[in-house]
Amino acid sequence: MAKTVLVIDDDPTQRRLLSAAVEKAGFACRTAPDGETGVAIATDANAGADVVLLDLTMPGLSGMDTLEMLTERRPDLPVVMLTATSGIDTIVAAMRTGAVDFIVKPANPERVVVSIRNALKLSSLTGEVKRLTRKAEGGMGFDDMIASAPIMRQVLRLGQRAAASDIPVLILGESGVGKEVIARCIQGASDRSGKPFISVNCGAIPENLVESILFGHEKGAFTGAVARSAGKFVEADGGTLFLDEVGELPLDMQVKLLRALQEGEVDPVGARRPVKVDVRIISATNRDLAQRVKEGAFREDLFYRLNVFPVEMPSLRERVEDVPALVDHFIARFNASEGTRIMGASDETLKMLCAFDWPGNVRQLENAVFRAVVLCEGELLQPHDFPQISGIMPEIASLPEVPAQPKPANDANAVQPSAEGAGPVAVMEDGEMRSLADVERDLIAYAIEHYAGHMSEVSRRLGIGRSTLYRKVREYGLEQDPKKEAG
Repeated sequence: MAKTVLVIDDDPTQRRLLSAAVEKAGFACRTAPDGETGVAIATDANAGADVVLLDLTMPGLSGMDTLEMLTERRPDLPVVMLTATSGIDTIVAAMRTGAVDFIVKPANPERVVVSIRNALKLSSLTGEVKRLTRKAEGGMGFDDMIASAPIMRQVLRLGQRAAASDIPVLILGESGVGKEVIARCIQGASDRSGKPFISVNCGAIPENLVESILFGHEKGAFTGAVARSAGKFVEADGGTLFLDEVGELPLDMQVKLLRALQEGEVDPVGARRPVKVDVRIISATNRDLAQRVKEGAFREDLFYRLNVFPVEMPSLRERVEDVPALVDHFIARFNASEGTRIMGASDETLKMLCAFDWPGNVRQLENAVFRAVVLCEGELLQPHDFPQISGIMPEIASLPEVPAQPKPANDANAVQPSAEGAGPVAVMEDGEMRSLADVERDLIAYAIEHYAGHMSEVSRRLGIGRSTLYRKVREYGLEQDPKKEAG
């Protein structure tokens, strides 16, 4: 999607000239005749702007006052000043207030376009530095997540609830869906924000090193222990320990993990006494731990200890509405790291990416965009920049349109009265409210019938994960004919 440039100038001729130059360069353009209108557009959550071209001398709200308001309300928005005078004092004052560049009128169209591109590149670099800083400092929040798809609302609600306490959280979901991202956001929104966030991939540790890596060891405790190691629990003291793929832990280590969680202390290998730790545990798995318990591969007592507050992350194919925003996010990140100047993805490309199944989820999309950014020879990513995807997809014209970006509702969860035959109602004929379970059962049954048993579509429309949907289907006795399942 093309970046949007906002031109704020009281001269209609200048607005037309600048608008023509901006649109010729491939950007979208919006205009404002005064500072008040420009600030309103720039701070509009639905419209907004990526770069501002701001005239310095305007009646009413001056260019400097407008710049101050933009810097205060949108500090991440790059502003390029335009003026008929080139006094050094004016330039210095504008730069100190927050402008990223200064152009003297009459503005050369090529100079304007170069300034816009430089401003976008600077914005990408600044945004990436801030993101990495928040990540390193354990300060990521839910505002950093790209999660506007309806099915993600429940994830955000649960994550925010979990952040309000130290309750153990178990994040469920396929590989690559972003389980660590939600874990970092829970940490960043909690009282432990800014404290250590230590991530451990339990499936990537050799069995003979699991105990040492998690709980630490003393010097000389075993062959090769040439120095003392604190262990991940001690490193995370005061903060959060994220146990990724916790279902891969060997049974003997599960016993020691359970003791560490119950007692709040760890026993380093070779140590004489245990070490007290204050750690918040967030674990994640792509396995069915309940089934692993039945198979004897995972301890039941540890399962109940970890599964206190489950949060299910949906797959990318269940939140296809987030694909365009994710693509833009990854493009900005790789522009910053690779020094490229990709402006976005073409409409045909987004159409193709939204129609793809993404078995590797967000991680696969990230890597696909990385490769496309490197391959791209133009300013927009094209379908041929994704050869591994475009080669197996049908003709672009036959693909469904890109899903519209969901807009937040004031009361999306309110129960509305339904016309007869239009779906379940919440009020009985005598005026009394029906129970929540009855309404939920009827709503799920209605959705299954409405979408002809396509369970992926049902879960997407209801905003719940597929495993949650299947569990409720079983609870309410709504099992479907397997031949109807299409997701």
